[in-house]
Amino acid sequence: MLKVSILDGYVDEPTCLGVPPYISPYPRYVAGAIWNFDKSARIFYLTIDQLRNDITLLSVLSKSDMVIVIAGMSVPGRYLSGFPVSPGELVSLLSDIPQPLKILCGPAARYGFGISGGKKIRETHFVEAVFDLIVKGDCETVVPEILNNRHDVENIDSSQLRKHASDIGGFSVKGASIVKQHPFYPNRLITEIETYRGCPRSIVGGCSFCSEPSKGPPDFRPIKDILAEIQALYTNGVRHFRLGNQPCIFSYMSKHADESEFPQPDPDALEKLFKGIRNVAPNLKTLHIDNANPGILARYPNECRRIAKTIVKYHTSGDVAAFGIESVDPVVIKKNNLKASVEEAYRAIKLLNDVGSTIGYNGMPELLPGLNFVYGLEGETKDTYDLDYNFLKKILDDGMLLRRINLRQIIPIPGTRMFKTGNKIISKHKREFKRFKKKVSENIESPLLKNMLPEGTVLKDVLTEIYKGKLTFGRQMGSYPLLVGIPGVHLLHTTPNVKVTGHGYRSITAVPFPLYINNAQRETIEALPGIGKKRAIRILANRPYRNKEHFINSLDDPLIGDKILEHISIK
Repeated sequence: MLKVSILDGYVDEPTCLGVPPYISPYPRYVAGAIWNFDKSARIFYLTIDQLRNDITLLSVLSKSDMVIVIAGMSVPGRYLSGFPVSPGELVSLLSDIPQPLKILCGPAARYGFGISGGKKIRETHFVEAVFDLIVKGDCETVVPEILNNRHDVENIDSSQLRKHASDIGGFSVKGASIVKQHPFYPNRLITEIETYRGCPRSIVGGCSFCSEPSKGPPDFRPIKDILAEIQALYTNGVRHFRLGNQPCIFSYMSKHADESEFPQPDPDALEKLFKGIRNVAPNLKTLHIDNANPGILARYPNECRRIAKTIVKYHTSGDVAAFGIESVDPVVIKKNNLKASVEEAYRAIKLLNDVGSTIGYNGMPELLPGLNFVYGLEGETKDTYDLDYNFLKKILDDGMLLRRINLRQIIPIPGTRMFKTGNKIISKHKREFKRFKKKVSENIESPLLKNMLPEGTVLKDVLTEIYKGKLTFGRQMGSYPLLVGIPGVHLLHTTPNVKVTGHGYRSITAVPFPLYINNAQRETIEALPGIGKKRAIRILANRPYRNKEHFINSLDDPLIGDKILEHISIK
Protein backbone atom coordinates (compact mmCIF):
# COMPACT_ATOMS: atom_id res chain seq x y z
CA MET A 1 0.00 0.00 0.00
CA LEU A 2 1.26 3.45 -0.94
CA LYS A 3 2.15 5.54 2.11
CA VAL A 4 2.69 9.29 1.73
CA SER A 5 3.38 11.89 4.41
CA ILE A 6 2.62 15.57 3.79
CA LEU A 7 4.55 17.93 6.06
CA ASP A 8 2.94 21.36 6.03
CA GLY A 9 5.67 23.90 6.72
CA TYR A 10 3.14 26.67 5.97
CA VAL A 11 3.06 29.19 3.15
CA ASP A 12 2.59 32.95 3.12
CA GLU A 13 2.44 34.43 -0.38
CA PRO A 14 0.99 37.63 -1.88
CA THR A 15 -2.23 35.75 -2.67
CA CYS A 16 -2.20 32.73 -0.38
CA LEU A 17 -2.01 32.17 3.37
CA GLY A 18 -1.48 28.77 4.93
CA VAL A 19 -0.30 29.57 8.46
CA PRO A 20 -2.71 28.35 11.19
CA PRO A 21 -5.57 28.87 11.62
CA TYR A 22 -5.40 28.71 7.80
CA ILE A 23 -4.74 25.66 5.67
CA SER A 24 -3.66 26.49 2.13
CA PRO A 25 -4.85 24.68 -1.01
CA TYR A 26 -1.40 23.08 -1.50
CA PRO A 27 -1.81 20.04 0.79
CA ARG A 28 -5.42 19.54 -0.26
CA TYR A 29 -4.57 19.57 -3.98
CA VAL A 30 -1.63 17.19 -3.64
CA ALA A 31 -3.62 14.81 -1.43
CA GLY A 32 -6.36 14.81 -4.06
CA ALA A 33 -3.82 14.08 -6.79
CA ILE A 34 -2.44 11.12 -4.82
CA TRP A 35 -5.89 9.69 -4.10
CA ASN A 36 -6.78 10.20 -7.75
CA PHE A 37 -3.80 7.97 -8.61
CA ASP A 38 -4.46 5.44 -5.85
CA LYS A 39 -7.68 5.75 -3.87
CA SER A 40 -6.37 3.29 -1.27
CA ALA A 41 -3.20 5.30 -0.56
CA ARG A 42 -2.57 6.15 3.09
CA ILE A 43 -1.78 9.84 3.48
CA PHE A 44 -0.49 11.18 6.77
CA TYR A 45 -0.73 14.96 7.11
CA LEU A 46 1.01 16.89 9.86
CA THR A 47 2.10 20.46 10.47
CA ILE A 48 5.57 21.67 11.29
CA ASP A 49 4.33 22.72 14.73
CA GLN A 50 3.17 19.18 15.47
CA LEU A 51 6.63 17.95 14.54
CA ARG A 52 8.28 20.67 16.61
CA ASN A 53 6.21 19.61 19.62
CA ASP A 54 6.66 15.86 19.11
CA ILE A 55 9.89 14.89 17.41
CA THR A 56 8.92 11.20 17.58
CA LEU A 57 6.62 11.89 14.62
CA LEU A 58 9.77 11.66 12.50
CA SER A 59 9.39 7.89 12.80
CA VAL A 60 6.09 8.13 10.89
CA LEU A 61 7.80 10.09 8.12
CA SER A 62 10.63 7.57 7.95
CA LYS A 63 8.16 4.73 7.31
CA SER A 64 6.54 6.54 4.37
CA ASP A 65 7.25 5.82 0.72
CA MET A 66 7.26 9.55 0.02
CA VAL A 67 7.50 12.71 2.15
CA ILE A 68 6.17 15.89 0.57
CA VAL A 69 7.10 19.16 2.25
CA ILE A 70 5.08 22.28 1.48
CA ALA A 71 6.74 25.53 2.52
CA GLY A 72 7.65 29.08 1.65
CA MET A 73 7.19 32.60 2.96
CA SER A 74 7.49 35.43 0.45
CA VAL A 75 5.31 37.92 2.35
CA PRO A 76 6.20 38.22 6.05
CA GLY A 77 3.29 38.35 8.46
CA ARG A 78 2.49 38.40 12.16
CA TYR A 79 1.58 34.97 13.43
CA LEU A 80 -0.05 33.86 16.67
CA SER A 81 -0.77 30.18 16.11
CA GLY A 82 2.24 28.98 14.12
CA PHE A 83 5.34 30.07 12.21
CA PRO A 84 6.63 28.94 8.79
CA VAL A 85 9.42 26.38 8.72
CA SER A 86 12.95 27.62 8.15
CA PRO A 87 15.44 25.99 5.77
CA GLY A 88 17.72 25.22 8.70
CA GLU A 89 14.90 23.35 10.43
CA LEU A 90 14.26 21.23 7.37
CA VAL A 91 17.92 20.27 7.07
CA SER A 92 18.03 19.39 10.76
CA LEU A 93 14.79 17.39 10.75
CA LEU A 94 15.06 15.50 7.48
CA SER A 95 18.76 14.65 7.36
CA ASP A 96 18.25 11.66 9.64
CA ILE A 97 15.48 10.00 7.57
CA PRO A 98 17.18 8.94 4.32
CA GLN A 99 14.75 6.18 3.32
CA PRO A 100 11.62 7.94 1.91
CA LEU A 101 11.63 9.90 -1.33
CA LYS A 102 11.63 13.52 -0.16
CA ILE A 103 10.06 16.29 -2.25
CA LEU A 104 9.92 20.05 -1.62
CA CYS A 105 6.94 21.99 -3.01
CA GLY A 106 5.43 25.44 -2.69
CA PRO A 107 6.91 28.94 -2.93
CA ALA A 108 10.12 27.84 -1.18
CA ALA A 109 10.78 25.46 -4.07
CA ARG A 110 10.03 28.13 -6.68
CA TYR A 111 11.67 31.20 -5.18
CA GLY A 112 13.63 30.14 -2.11
CA PHE A 113 12.92 30.67 1.57
CA GLY A 114 11.83 34.10 2.75
CA ILE A 115 13.16 34.70 6.24
CA SER A 116 11.67 38.09 7.13
CA GLY A 117 10.98 41.47 5.60
CA GLY A 118 14.10 43.31 4.51
CA LYS A 119 16.22 40.17 4.27
CA LYS A 120 17.29 38.29 1.17
CA ILE A 121 15.77 34.97 0.15
CA ARG A 122 17.61 31.85 1.32
CA GLU A 123 18.08 29.95 -1.95
CA THR A 124 16.98 26.34 -2.35
CA HIS A 125 20.51 24.99 -2.76
CA PHE A 126 20.74 25.28 1.04
CA VAL A 127 18.34 22.31 1.36
CA GLU A 128 19.18 20.38 -1.81
CA ALA A 129 21.08 17.69 0.09
CA VAL A 130 18.00 16.52 2.00
CA PHE A 131 15.55 16.50 -0.92
CA ASP A 132 15.39 14.14 -3.87
CA LEU A 133 13.38 16.63 -5.92
CA ILE A 134 12.59 20.33 -5.63
CA VAL A 135 9.38 21.04 -7.53
CA LYS A 136 9.49 24.36 -9.35
CA GLY A 137 6.08 23.75 -10.87
CA ASP A 138 2.77 22.53 -9.43
CA CYS A 139 3.10 19.76 -6.89
CA GLU A 140 -0.29 18.28 -7.75
CA THR A 141 0.88 17.97 -11.38
CA VAL A 142 4.39 16.67 -10.72
CA VAL A 143 3.63 14.13 -7.97
CA PRO A 144 1.35 11.96 -10.17
CA GLU A 145 4.14 11.86 -12.74
CA ILE A 146 6.49 10.56 -10.04
CA LEU A 147 3.99 7.92 -8.99
CA ASN A 148 3.46 6.83 -12.58
CA ASN A 149 7.22 6.63 -12.96
CA ARG A 150 7.47 4.30 -9.94
CA HIS A 151 9.14 6.94 -7.78
CA ASP A 152 12.00 7.50 -10.20
CA VAL A 153 12.62 11.25 -10.32
CA GLU A 154 15.52 11.23 -12.77
CA ASN A 155 13.46 12.02 -15.86
CA ILE A 156 10.73 14.06 -14.19
CA ASP A 157 10.17 17.63 -15.34
CA SER A 158 9.82 19.33 -11.96
CA SER A 159 8.72 22.61 -13.57
CA GLN A 160 5.43 21.20 -14.91
CA LEU A 161 2.42 23.46 -14.37
CA ARG A 162 -1.25 22.71 -14.67
CA LYS A 163 -2.57 23.69 -18.07
CA HIS A 164 -5.92 25.07 -16.99
CA ALA A 165 -7.62 26.02 -13.74
CA SER A 166 -10.16 23.27 -14.31
CA ASP A 167 -7.36 20.69 -13.99
CA ILE A 168 -7.49 20.93 -10.20
CA GLY A 169 -11.27 20.62 -9.90
CA GLY A 170 -11.21 16.91 -9.12
CA PHE A 171 -8.12 17.13 -6.92
CA SER A 172 -9.65 19.87 -4.73
CA VAL A 173 -12.69 17.68 -4.06
CA LYS A 174 -10.86 14.37 -3.57
CA GLY A 175 -8.31 15.97 -1.25
CA ALA A 176 -10.86 17.79 0.94
CA SER A 177 -10.90 15.13 3.65
CA ILE A 178 -7.21 15.73 4.47
CA VAL A 179 -8.37 18.71 6.58
CA LYS A 180 -9.56 16.25 9.22
CA GLN A 181 -5.92 15.60 10.13
CA HIS A 182 -5.17 19.26 10.83
CA PRO A 183 -4.74 19.91 14.57
CA PHE A 184 -7.13 22.88 14.36
CA TYR A 185 -9.92 20.84 12.77
CA PRO A 186 -12.84 21.46 12.83
CA ASN A 187 -13.67 24.54 14.90
CA ARG A 188 -10.44 26.51 14.56
CA LEU A 189 -9.54 25.84 10.93
CA ILE A 190 -10.01 28.25 8.00
CA THR A 191 -9.66 26.86 4.49
CA GLU A 192 -8.08 29.17 1.94
CA ILE A 193 -9.97 28.90 -1.36
CA GLU A 194 -8.42 29.68 -4.75
CA THR A 195 -10.64 31.48 -7.28
CA TYR A 196 -7.99 32.07 -9.93
CA ARG A 197 -4.30 32.17 -10.62
CA GLY A 198 -2.42 34.95 -12.37
CA CYS A 199 -2.64 38.71 -12.46
CA PRO A 200 -4.22 40.99 -15.10
CA ARG A 201 -1.29 43.35 -14.68
CA SER A 202 1.12 40.68 -15.90
CA ILE A 203 0.68 42.13 -19.39
CA VAL A 204 2.47 45.29 -18.20
CA GLY A 205 4.91 43.52 -15.90
CA GLY A 206 3.00 43.99 -12.65
CA CYS A 207 4.39 45.57 -9.51
CA SER A 208 8.18 45.48 -9.33
CA PHE A 209 8.36 43.38 -6.17
CA CYS A 210 5.53 40.90 -6.71
CA SER A 211 5.78 37.29 -7.88
CA GLU A 212 2.15 37.00 -9.07
CA PRO A 213 2.71 38.48 -12.58
CA SER A 214 5.10 35.61 -13.31
CA LYS A 215 2.02 33.33 -13.31
CA GLY A 216 0.64 35.11 -16.37
CA PRO A 217 -2.85 36.49 -17.05
CA PRO A 218 -5.77 35.28 -14.89
CA ASP A 219 -6.91 31.70 -15.29
CA PHE A 220 -10.29 31.66 -13.58
CA ARG A 221 -11.57 28.56 -11.86
CA PRO A 222 -15.11 27.70 -12.97
CA ILE A 223 -17.75 28.63 -10.42
CA LYS A 224 -19.01 25.03 -10.35
CA ASP A 225 -15.51 23.80 -9.39
CA ILE A 226 -15.20 26.28 -6.52
CA LEU A 227 -18.65 25.35 -5.25
CA ALA A 228 -17.88 21.64 -5.50
CA GLU A 229 -14.71 22.13 -3.46
CA ILE A 230 -16.49 24.14 -0.78
CA GLN A 231 -19.29 21.60 -0.63
CA ALA A 232 -16.73 18.79 -0.18
CA LEU A 233 -14.98 20.71 2.59
CA TYR A 234 -18.31 21.51 4.22
CA THR A 235 -19.32 17.84 4.07
CA ASN A 236 -16.03 17.04 5.80
CA GLY A 237 -16.83 19.37 8.67
CA VAL A 238 -15.25 22.68 7.63
CA ARG A 239 -17.24 25.78 8.59
CA HIS A 240 -14.73 28.58 8.01
CA PHE A 241 -13.79 29.72 4.49
CA ARG A 242 -11.81 32.54 2.90
CA LEU A 243 -11.73 33.40 -0.79
CA GLY A 244 -8.16 34.56 -0.46
CA ASN A 245 -6.05 32.85 -3.08
CA GLN A 246 -6.29 35.49 -5.81
CA PRO A 247 -4.81 38.98 -6.37
CA CYS A 248 -8.23 40.72 -6.55
CA ILE A 249 -11.59 39.17 -5.70
CA PHE A 250 -13.36 42.04 -7.48
CA SER A 251 -11.65 40.95 -10.70
CA TYR A 252 -12.91 37.36 -10.61
CA MET A 253 -14.35 36.49 -14.03
CA SER A 254 -13.67 40.04 -15.20
CA LYS A 255 -14.04 40.83 -18.87
CA HIS A 256 -10.96 40.98 -21.10
CA ALA A 257 -8.70 39.97 -18.19
CA ASP A 258 -6.01 38.84 -20.63
CA GLU A 259 -6.08 42.14 -22.55
CA SER A 260 -6.31 44.90 -19.93
CA GLU A 261 -4.34 45.46 -16.75
CA PHE A 262 -7.54 46.85 -15.21
CA PRO A 263 -10.29 44.61 -16.63
CA GLN A 264 -13.97 45.38 -16.12
CA PRO A 265 -15.45 43.43 -13.17
CA ASP A 266 -18.41 41.09 -13.58
CA PRO A 267 -20.86 41.66 -10.67
CA ASP A 268 -23.16 38.88 -11.87
CA ALA A 269 -20.38 36.30 -11.59
CA LEU A 270 -19.63 37.34 -8.02
CA GLU A 271 -23.32 37.20 -7.15
CA LYS A 272 -23.53 33.67 -8.54
CA LEU A 273 -20.40 32.60 -6.67
CA PHE A 274 -21.34 33.98 -3.25
CA LYS A 275 -24.95 32.90 -3.46
CA GLY A 276 -23.80 29.45 -4.55
CA ILE A 277 -21.46 29.18 -1.56
CA ARG A 278 -24.34 29.89 0.79
CA ASN A 279 -26.41 27.22 -0.94
CA VAL A 280 -23.78 24.47 -0.63
CA ALA A 281 -22.59 25.53 2.84
CA PRO A 282 -25.75 26.92 4.47
CA ASN A 283 -24.53 26.87 8.08
CA LEU A 284 -21.01 28.13 7.53
CA LYS A 285 -19.56 30.28 10.31
CA THR A 286 -17.02 32.33 8.37
CA LEU A 287 -17.00 33.51 4.77
CA HIS A 288 -14.39 36.18 4.13
CA ILE A 289 -12.28 37.55 1.29
CA ASP A 290 -8.73 38.85 1.08
CA ASN A 291 -7.08 40.79 -1.73
CA ALA A 292 -8.63 43.59 -3.75
CA ASN A 293 -7.01 45.93 -6.26
CA PRO A 294 -7.79 49.57 -5.38
CA GLY A 295 -7.16 50.50 -9.00
CA ILE A 296 -10.11 48.32 -10.04
CA LEU A 297 -12.46 49.85 -7.45
CA ALA A 298 -11.45 53.37 -8.46
CA ARG A 299 -11.92 52.74 -12.20
CA TYR A 300 -15.18 50.80 -11.96
CA PRO A 301 -17.03 52.24 -8.95
CA ASN A 302 -20.52 51.17 -10.07
CA GLU A 303 -19.59 47.54 -10.71
CA CYS A 304 -17.46 47.36 -7.57
CA ARG A 305 -20.17 48.91 -5.41
CA ARG A 306 -22.50 46.14 -6.59
CA ILE A 307 -19.86 43.53 -5.81
CA ALA A 308 -19.19 44.99 -2.36
CA LYS A 309 -22.92 44.88 -1.60
CA THR A 310 -23.03 41.26 -2.77
CA ILE A 311 -20.15 40.38 -0.46
CA VAL A 312 -21.87 42.07 2.49
CA LYS A 313 -25.12 40.27 1.66
CA TYR A 314 -23.62 36.77 1.73
CA HIS A 315 -20.44 36.93 3.82
CA THR A 316 -19.95 37.04 7.59
CA SER A 317 -19.16 40.26 9.47
CA GLY A 318 -15.66 41.49 10.20
CA ASP A 319 -14.49 41.02 6.63
CA VAL A 320 -11.41 42.75 5.20
CA ALA A 321 -10.45 43.65 1.64
CA ALA A 322 -6.66 43.91 1.63
CA PHE A 323 -5.64 46.77 -0.67
CA GLY A 324 -2.12 46.68 -2.06
CA ILE A 325 -1.53 50.43 -1.88
CA GLU A 326 2.25 49.93 -1.40
CA SER A 327 2.99 53.69 -1.59
CA VAL A 328 1.33 57.01 -2.39
CA ASP A 329 4.60 58.63 -3.41
CA PRO A 330 4.12 59.35 -7.16
CA VAL A 331 7.80 58.69 -7.86
CA VAL A 332 7.66 55.28 -6.19
CA ILE A 333 4.37 54.49 -7.93
CA LYS A 334 5.83 55.25 -11.35
CA LYS A 335 9.18 53.52 -10.87
CA ASN A 336 7.57 50.34 -9.50
CA ASN A 337 4.49 50.23 -11.72
CA LEU A 338 2.13 50.20 -8.74
CA LYS A 339 -1.62 49.75 -8.97
CA ALA A 340 -3.15 53.06 -7.95
CA SER A 341 -2.48 56.77 -7.59
CA VAL A 342 -3.15 58.50 -4.29
CA GLU A 343 -6.50 59.78 -5.59
CA GLU A 344 -7.54 56.32 -6.78
CA ALA A 345 -6.53 54.73 -3.49
CA TYR A 346 -8.61 57.27 -1.58
CA ARG A 347 -11.68 56.66 -3.76
CA ALA A 348 -11.39 52.89 -3.27
CA ILE A 349 -11.16 53.29 0.52
CA LYS A 350 -14.18 55.60 0.54
CA LEU A 351 -16.23 53.17 -1.58
CA LEU A 352 -15.74 50.34 0.91
CA ASN A 353 -16.43 52.63 3.84
CA ASP A 354 -19.69 53.71 2.22
CA VAL A 355 -20.81 50.11 1.71
CA GLY A 356 -19.20 48.18 4.53
CA SER A 357 -18.74 50.31 7.67
CA THR A 358 -22.07 49.26 9.20
CA ILE A 359 -21.60 47.13 12.33
CA GLY A 360 -22.42 43.47 11.78
CA TYR A 361 -23.81 40.73 14.00
CA ASN A 362 -20.45 39.95 15.65
CA GLY A 363 -19.68 43.54 16.69
CA MET A 364 -17.26 44.26 13.85
CA PRO A 365 -17.89 46.42 10.77
CA GLU A 366 -19.16 44.37 7.84
CA LEU A 367 -16.40 45.04 5.29
CA LEU A 368 -13.50 47.45 5.59
CA PRO A 369 -10.30 48.00 3.65
CA GLY A 370 -6.97 46.92 5.02
CA LEU A 371 -3.96 48.76 3.60
CA ASN A 372 -0.64 47.18 2.69
CA PHE A 373 2.39 49.45 2.34
CA VAL A 374 5.77 48.20 1.12
CA TYR A 375 9.12 49.83 1.84
CA GLY A 376 12.49 49.41 0.20
CA LEU A 377 11.18 50.10 -3.32
CA GLU A 378 12.95 52.00 -6.08
CA GLY A 379 12.52 55.77 -5.83
CA GLU A 380 11.92 55.75 -2.08
CA THR A 381 13.23 58.74 -0.12
CA LYS A 382 12.57 60.18 3.30
CA ASP A 383 9.80 62.22 1.70
CA THR A 384 8.01 58.95 0.87
CA TYR A 385 7.34 58.39 4.56
CA ASP A 386 5.87 61.87 4.95
CA LEU A 387 3.58 61.38 1.96
CA ASP A 388 2.35 58.02 3.24
CA TYR A 389 1.80 59.41 6.73
CA ASN A 390 -0.16 62.41 5.45
CA PHE A 391 -2.35 60.08 3.39
CA LEU A 392 -3.17 57.96 6.43
CA LYS A 393 -3.80 61.09 8.49
CA LYS A 394 -6.29 62.32 5.90
CA ILE A 395 -8.22 59.06 6.10
CA LEU A 396 -8.39 59.43 9.87
CA ASP A 397 -9.34 63.11 9.73
CA ASP A 398 -12.05 62.43 7.16
CA GLY A 399 -13.72 60.00 9.54
CA MET A 400 -13.14 56.86 7.50
CA LEU A 401 -12.26 53.48 8.98
CA LEU A 402 -9.50 51.01 8.22
CA ARG A 403 -9.41 47.53 9.63
CA ARG A 404 -5.62 47.25 9.48
CA ILE A 405 -2.48 48.98 8.27
CA ASN A 406 0.32 46.63 7.30
CA LEU A 407 3.72 48.29 6.97
CA ARG A 408 6.35 45.87 5.71
CA GLN A 409 9.71 45.77 4.04
CA ILE A 410 10.10 43.82 0.82
CA ILE A 411 11.55 40.37 0.52
CA PRO A 412 13.47 40.56 -2.78
CA ILE A 413 12.07 37.58 -4.71
CA PRO A 414 13.97 35.98 -7.60
CA GLY A 415 12.37 36.77 -10.93
CA THR A 416 11.09 40.19 -9.86
CA ARG A 417 12.64 43.51 -10.84
CA MET A 418 13.34 44.30 -7.17
CA PHE A 419 15.50 41.19 -6.82
CA LYS A 420 18.38 43.03 -8.50
CA THR A 421 18.00 45.99 -6.15
CA GLY A 422 17.87 43.71 -3.13
CA ASN A 423 17.73 45.27 0.30
CA LYS A 424 20.03 48.26 -0.22
CA ILE A 425 17.17 50.79 0.00
CA ILE A 426 15.87 49.02 3.10
CA SER A 427 19.27 49.33 4.74
CA LYS A 428 19.49 53.00 3.82
CA HIS A 429 16.14 53.86 5.44
CA LYS A 430 16.21 51.41 8.33
CA ARG A 431 15.88 54.06 11.04
CA GLU A 432 13.32 56.04 9.09
CA PHE A 433 11.14 52.94 8.72
CA LYS A 434 11.32 52.20 12.43
CA ARG A 435 10.37 55.78 13.37
CA PHE A 436 7.56 55.77 10.81
CA LYS A 437 6.02 52.56 12.18
CA LYS A 438 6.00 53.99 15.69
CA LYS A 439 4.46 57.26 14.51
CA VAL A 440 1.70 55.46 12.60
CA SER A 441 0.95 53.19 15.55
CA GLU A 442 0.61 56.05 18.00
CA ASN A 443 -1.07 58.70 15.86
CA ILE A 444 -3.07 56.72 13.30
CA GLU A 445 -3.76 53.12 14.29
CA SER A 446 -4.69 53.79 17.89
CA PRO A 447 -7.31 56.49 17.18
CA LEU A 448 -8.65 54.48 14.21
CA LEU A 449 -9.14 51.51 16.51
CA LYS A 450 -10.98 53.64 19.07
CA ASN A 451 -13.22 55.04 16.35
CA MET A 452 -14.02 51.56 15.05
CA LEU A 453 -14.55 49.86 18.41
CA PRO A 454 -15.31 52.38 21.17
CA GLU A 455 -15.25 51.28 24.80
CA GLY A 456 -18.32 49.21 25.58
CA THR A 457 -18.49 47.51 22.17
CA VAL A 458 -19.46 43.85 22.43
CA LEU A 459 -17.58 41.40 20.21
CA LYS A 460 -19.07 37.96 19.78
CA ASP A 461 -17.34 34.59 19.56
CA VAL A 462 -13.73 35.51 20.39
CA LEU A 463 -11.70 32.31 20.18
CA THR A 464 -9.23 32.09 23.07
CA GLU A 465 -5.86 30.85 21.78
CA ILE A 466 -2.86 31.37 24.06
CA TYR A 467 -1.75 32.59 27.48
CA LYS A 468 0.90 35.17 28.25
CA GLY A 469 1.27 35.34 31.99
CA LYS A 470 -2.15 36.08 33.44
CA LEU A 471 -3.46 37.40 30.15
CA THR A 472 -5.42 35.34 27.64
CA PHE A 473 -5.22 36.26 23.96
CA GLY A 474 -7.96 35.50 21.47
CA ARG A 475 -9.33 36.49 18.08
CA GLN A 476 -12.51 36.11 16.12
CA MET A 477 -12.27 33.73 13.19
CA GLY A 478 -11.68 35.41 9.85
CA SER A 479 -9.42 37.56 7.72
CA TYR A 480 -6.92 39.59 9.74
CA PRO A 481 -8.77 39.16 13.04
CA LEU A 482 -8.23 41.74 15.74
CA LEU A 483 -6.10 40.61 18.68
CA VAL A 484 -8.04 40.69 21.95
CA GLY A 485 -6.30 40.61 25.34
CA ILE A 486 -8.55 39.26 28.09
CA PRO A 487 -7.13 39.80 31.59
CA GLY A 488 -7.07 36.56 33.56
CA VAL A 489 -6.40 32.94 32.68
CA HIS A 490 -9.46 31.76 30.77
CA LEU A 491 -10.21 28.37 29.25
CA LEU A 492 -8.56 28.04 25.84
CA HIS A 493 -10.37 27.15 22.61
CA THR A 494 -13.65 28.57 23.84
CA THR A 495 -15.57 31.42 22.19
CA PRO A 496 -16.83 33.91 24.76
CA ASN A 497 -18.47 37.23 23.95
CA VAL A 498 -16.38 40.12 25.27
CA LYS A 499 -16.86 43.81 25.96
CA VAL A 500 -14.14 46.33 25.05
CA THR A 501 -12.55 48.08 28.03
CA GLY A 502 -9.33 49.48 26.57
CA HIS A 503 -7.26 50.01 23.43
CA GLY A 504 -3.70 49.39 22.36
CA TYR A 505 -2.14 50.38 19.07
CA ARG A 506 -3.23 47.25 17.18
CA SER A 507 -5.19 45.34 19.79
CA ILE A 508 -7.86 45.80 22.42
CA THR A 509 -8.44 44.80 26.02
CA ALA A 510 -11.80 43.24 26.79
CA VAL A 511 -13.54 41.24 29.49
CA PRO A 512 -15.99 38.34 29.08
CA PHE A 513 -19.53 39.62 28.67
CA PRO A 514 -21.46 39.31 30.78
CA LEU A 515 -18.82 38.86 33.50
CA TYR A 516 -20.08 36.66 36.32
CA ILE A 517 -18.80 38.73 39.19
CA ASN A 518 -19.16 36.05 41.85
CA ASN A 519 -16.54 33.82 40.25
CA ALA A 520 -14.51 36.25 38.12
CA GLN A 521 -10.73 36.36 38.52
CA ARG A 522 -9.08 39.36 40.15
CA GLU A 523 -7.13 40.27 37.00
CA THR A 524 -10.37 40.36 35.02
CA ILE A 525 -12.19 42.46 37.64
CA GLU A 526 -9.31 44.94 37.71
CA ALA A 527 -9.79 45.53 33.97
CA LEU A 528 -13.34 46.80 34.44
CA PRO A 529 -13.67 50.57 33.92
CA GLY A 530 -12.92 52.52 37.10
CA ILE A 531 -12.01 49.49 39.22
CA GLY A 532 -8.28 48.89 39.48
CA LYS A 533 -6.49 46.84 42.11
CA LYS A 534 -7.92 48.28 45.35
CA ARG A 535 -11.54 48.12 44.29
CA ALA A 536 -11.00 44.65 42.85
CA ILE A 537 -9.79 43.47 46.28
CA ARG A 538 -12.86 45.08 47.87
CA ILE A 539 -15.13 43.29 45.37
CA LEU A 540 -13.45 39.96 46.05
CA ALA A 541 -13.71 40.42 49.83
CA ASN A 542 -17.48 40.95 49.69
CA ARG A 543 -18.39 38.01 47.45
CA PRO A 544 -20.79 36.36 46.92
CA TYR A 545 -23.27 39.06 45.94
CA ARG A 546 -26.97 38.44 46.36
CA ASN A 547 -28.22 41.16 44.03
CA LYS A 548 -27.32 44.44 42.33
CA GLU A 549 -27.95 46.52 45.42
CA HIS A 550 -25.62 44.36 47.47
CA PHE A 551 -22.89 44.85 44.87
CA ILE A 552 -23.29 48.64 44.62
CA ASN A 553 -23.34 49.07 48.40
CA SER A 554 -20.06 47.18 48.69
CA LEU A 555 -18.21 49.83 46.68
CA ASP A 556 -16.86 53.14 47.85
CA ASP A 557 -18.48 55.00 44.95
CA PRO A 558 -22.05 54.06 43.89
CA LEU A 559 -21.55 55.77 40.53
CA ILE A 560 -18.77 53.31 39.74
CA GLY A 561 -21.08 50.49 40.72
CA ASP A 562 -23.80 51.67 38.34
CA LYS A 563 -21.30 51.78 35.50
CA ILE A 564 -19.92 48.32 36.26
CA LEU A 565 -23.39 46.81 36.21
CA GLU A 566 -23.31 47.28 32.42
CA HIS A 567 -20.51 44.71 32.27
CA ILE A 568 -21.43 42.09 34.86
CA SER A 569 -24.01 39.53 35.84
CA ILE A 570 -24.93 38.59 39.42
CA LYS A 571 -26.35 35.16 40.09
